Amino acid sequence: MAKKHPRFSDEIRAALENCGKTRYRITQETGIDKAVLCRFVKGQVGLSMETLDTLAENLGLHVVVDEKRKKGKA
Repeated sequence: MAKKHPRFSDEIRAALENCGKTRYRITQETGIDKAVLCRFVKGQVGLSMETLDTLAENLGLHVVVDEKRKKGKA
């Protein structure tokens, strides 16, 4: 059975929880509305790609593409 990879949004949520910064500090540094960030962390809403980019940059995250993963069948 193939190993299931976590969703990107779940990885961002985990990074937010483990980064050592308060949500307040993150909102101050990024300009993201505190209510939006709170709802995202709770899994109630998604975020735009622009907002995800901002969060990833603030948290020092980088996307790595796994070249070993099989591509979809055409």
